[in-house]
Amino acid sequence: MESRTNGEKTLMISATTSPMGEYVFLRDGSQILIRPLEEADRPAVEAFFRRLSDASLFMRFHSTARLSANTLEQATAGHALVADRDGRIVALASFYPLRDPERAEMAIAVDDAEQGRGIGTALFERLAADARRIGIRRFLALVLAANHPMIELLHGLGFSVSRTYDHGEIEFDVELREDPTYLASSDARRHAAALASLDPLFHPRAIAVVGASRRSGTIGHALFRNLLEGGFDGPVYPVNLNAPAVCSVRAYPTVKAIPDHVDLGVLAVPARAVLDAARDCLDAGVRGLVVISAGFAEVGEDGRRLQDELVRLCRARGVRLVGPNCLGILVNGPNGSLNATFAPSLPPAGNVAVASQSGALGIAILQQARQLGIGIASFISMGNKADLSSNDLLEWWEEDPATDVIVLYLESFGNPRRFARVARRVGARKPIVAVKGGRAPAGQRAAASHTAALTGSETAVSALFQQAGVLRCDTLEELFDATTLLANQPLPAGNRVGIITNAGGLGILSADAAEANGLEIPALTESTQTALRQLLPAEASVINPVDMLASGSAASYGQALKLVLEDPNVDAAVVLFIPPLVTNADDVAAALVAACDPPSTKPVVTCFVGTQGLPEVLRGRVAIPSYRYPEAAARALGHAARRAAWLRRPAGSSPHFADVDTTAARAVIRRAVEHEASAWLSSEEVDQILSAYHIARPTATFVRTPEEAAAAAQELGEPAALKLVSRTIIHKSDVGGVQLDLRSPAAVADAFRSLAERLGAAMEGAVVQPMITGGIECLVGVVTDPVFGPLIAFGLGGVTAEVLGDVSFRLHPLTDVDADELIAQSKAIKLLSGFRGNPPGDVAALREILLRLSQLVDDLPEIAELDLNPVVVRPVGQGALALDARIRVGLSR
Repeated sequence: MESRTNGEKTLMISATTSPMGEYVFLRDGSQILIRPLEEADRPAVEAFFRRLSDASLFMRFHSTARLSANTLEQATAGHALVADRDGRIVALASFYPLRDPERAEMAIAVDDAEQGRGIGTALFERLAADARRIGIRRFLALVLAANHPMIELLHGLGFSVSRTYDHGEIEFDVELREDPTYLASSDARRHAAALASLDPLFHPRAIAVVGASRRSGTIGHALFRNLLEGGFDGPVYPVNLNAPAVCSVRAYPTVKAIPDHVDLGVLAVPARAVLDAARDCLDAGVRGLVVISAGFAEVGEDGRRLQDELVRLCRARGVRLVGPNCLGILVNGPNGSLNATFAPSLPPAGNVAVASQSGALGIAILQQARQLGIGIASFISMGNKADLSSNDLLEWWEEDPATDVIVLYLESFGNPRRFARVARRVGARKPIVAVKGGRAPAGQRAAASHTAALTGSETAVSALFQQAGVLRCDTLEELFDATTLLANQPLPAGNRVGIITNAGGLGILSADAAEANGLEIPALTESTQTALRQLLPAEASVINPVDMLASGSAASYGQALKLVLEDPNVDAAVVLFIPPLVTNADDVAAALVAACDPPSTKPVVTCFVGTQGLPEVLRGRVAIPSYRYPEAAARALGHAARRAAWLRRPAGSSPHFADVDTTAARAVIRRAVEHEASAWLSSEEVDQILSAYHIARPTATFVRTPEEAAAAAQELGEPAALKLVSRTIIHKSDVGGVQLDLRSPAAVADAFRSLAERLGAAMEGAVVQPMITGGIECLVGVVTDPVFGPLIAFGLGGVTAEVLGDVSFRLHPLTDVDADELIAQSKAIKLLSGFRGNPPGDVAALREILLRLSQLVDDLPEIAELDLNPVVVRPVGQGALALDARIRVGLSR
């Protein structure tokens, strides 16, 4: 076993760990507080160990000796976390750094009464996250061969584990890398815990409405009456201190006074009374709360403190909280509706699940869904999102058999990286359609590097949605249009659309709109055109769009639709109808419904001009959506085609490069952050980090004088390039800090003198490089968003990068598919593919740089900004070189 260090690293880690800790869901849906060990915990820790059985003590300390002060000191040395249940320590885990700076020894002990609930696993995961933040990459765990629960824990985490045996002890070596296997295992644990914790909200057996009122027009009255009228298949109890009954149902003064067990409490009382009402519910065993009341974080700091106390109370009891400041929840089931909202009207039951962060907007969503005939499986108004988030709801709806389409209105993200993973997994089974509010930029800091200047929070949201397969809509109207199609029609196999119309101008508008939304309008096959000519007047157009003329009958509409759907060149059909005097709209609708029976494998949408939604006349074995205008139909079909394409794309993987020297790179970062909390690294430090990750750069020599510059040029050969080195001047080109094609050592020396005279103390020196010519200049970079984490950028590079604005972003971590898409979506792809006779660029080398960069920012979380501009991509097989590079470090993520 390796020897230990003096514990210096524990000071570094405690600075990045919240002293309040965090509540973690366990596999049974309950919650436990995991927090750092504090000095005041010593008596509680001693009491915890004295509660352990002899068997548990033996498994932890590998000895039958009595508990001593020395043993306690050993158990709490290094970095320690405790699991706290209602102020009582029920588990302790710790690690102690070893002399190898990337390894630490760890151990866990769990109260006998709490074993088997997942507390040890939760502690290990938080301990591992703390260790990774200070560069520890492996845990050593010494486990007795008879300690089967600990062995099962280590093997079940999902980390890569190796082990050796020695005289009844097993030495486990656990690699703390969050690779896809670990992330899948961790997500599976979160998924199971989320389902268990949300069950009381979606499947309560009994409900109490605290603040139920006899007065019509109040929220408390509307909530209670809606629950009764919705047909909820369990008892609903009004709680009112002053009324014997509400709506002819006996009322109770408190939830604890109700004789039956209550699963769900709905609170509609003034904000100042919410905490007492919540305590009453929790004391009565309520397992879920919906707090309608306003007056919390949305009104200022006093309200935020009240909200924080409400959250703390719920998490300490393992209870899920919806709201506060929300519209409520609606769950349509086979035996009735759980309508705990005060919405004035409801849509029919159906297959669409909706989450809204805005209560007022939630009312509008429900009313619009009713008007359009969109059926709702469940609706959750998240309000202030104090506890329940869209991530939790996605976990539930993934398994909900009643949900086929998920609709989100979001204003913020709590954990975007987890949202990306969950949404990607859920989106593989069910479409997710979203509107993100709050798009206007506010308070963005002044951009520093080229990469930072090209990003923004909306960039991060777009990257997140694109990677996760979420269909982003700009307006609620667009959201409803897309949802109507996705909830009622199959996805297209491709993006080829056949258009049928009785008005040529409408067909032209439809074709233009389709192409604007990434769709194609192909010519129909000769056999389809021949069949259409036999069906339609000689003046009709049968190529695509099919113009049936104003005389087109209902019967010919149905027959034409069948022919177009049978055409192998068509993946979807749009049917346009403007009612002339000779043809009745309802007859046309009936003919279209008949043409789709049996249902086609290709989606069909209609535009009965002025009609939107799912009118009764378009409902058959499947419902055919209608749109007011052809642009809306094309937009909806575009979303469906993009979803189908996303489903067809390979999942991709994030390769792990074993040849990188993480230890060397971390040493550079460690030295840098010891001097400054946030700083641009020196040219030498940048070279060391990029070299550790095998990101190629041209040979370069750092120089401080004109004489050194001339000597470097003499050694490297001519022509040469001279580049300014400065921690304060970010864009070298702005001050003439890049001098190219210098043909002699004397020219290099003169260029150095000129820079030094103009810039003075701002110039720390310069680097001399051989002049690199040819190739395609690209930009590769990283910028860390305070909410979304690292974003990886790619586009055309050089000094005009910001002018061109041709840069796309993806959230870290990148998969190989993400890297390919980044490159393919840039205008640079034309140059990289070989433009006007030029040789194609080495795209494989460029892809590798992107993927290595993703691993670099994962291993070195202190990196806040990284700019490789330009990266010169040479012809195929010749690689790519980062000619210039900057790295800024900050606090670790």
